[in-house]
Amino acid sequence: MCELLGLSSNLPAKLNLSLARLAEHGGPPSSIRDGWGVGWYEGGDIRLIKDAGPADTSDWLRFIGQHDLRSNIVMAHIRKATMGAPTYRNAQPFVRELAGRMHSFAHNGWLPGILEAPGFRSSRFAPVGETDSEQAFCALLDRLATIWREPHDIPPLEHRRAVVTAFGRDMRALGPANFLYADGDALFAHGDRRKSAVTGTVRAPGLVFLQPHCSSTSGAIIANGVSVTGMDQVMTLVASVPLTAEPWQAMAEGEVAVFRDGQIIGKRETGVA
Repeated sequence: MCELLGLSSNLPAKLNLSLARLAEHGGPPSSIRDGWGVGWYEGGDIRLIKDAGPADTSDWLRFIGQHDLRSNIVMAHIRKATMGAPTYRNAQPFVRELAGRMHSFAHNGWLPGILEAPGFRSSRFAPVGETDSEQAFCALLDRLATIWREPHDIPPLEHRRAVVTAFGRDMRALGPANFLYADGDALFAHGDRRKSAVTGTVRAPGLVFLQPHCSSTSGAIIANGVSVTGMDQVMTLVASVPLTAEPWQAMAEGEVAVFRDGQIIGKRETGVA
């Protein structure tokens, strides 16, 4: 299956080592080599770098490592193609503008039947590529458009959480639906099930997360795959599988967690009917 990685931080963090660790899942002996991408929120916009080739041999990944790219919200994805060719247009994350803000989305799983499902047809947004994931993102944006009405006016968090939770429930009916979604204000993580590369079974958890705290007394810090420098740093990493030996927390099937400035906002909700 694909690999997801998300970061939420109270201060702009440089995401280098975690990308390298994630890229290892896309190299030999794994077969996850059908494209990758990473997006950073930056001043109301998104800096997006994607590639149709494997992550472990990508010059673009080395380019990222050579530059001081920092953000409060970062989203990365390594693709194993299940629908759509291994092309740039099908690489994730996907991004779109809605109500004067940039929204981003990345999905791990497969959703057979999504093109025929009535609840996943968008009247406003259309996919550029052929993936089930981008079709799902367009459908999510269509639902979010009912609350994102005024440009640059952010709806209450609980309204956004409710839309994402209901969407995740409908998405799980089609197939494994682990996804990250961000609107520039918060990072939403929806955990579901994941297919084991060893046994072939499909079961929870589909996402895990880690919340390290980096002290200002440590100076330049390299912790849990994220390099940061300076003041107190509060952050959360969300990933498909644990990237380090630290105690990552598993997300339950159907669980939605919302992160802002590195912290969980409100309770973690399970949208299982």
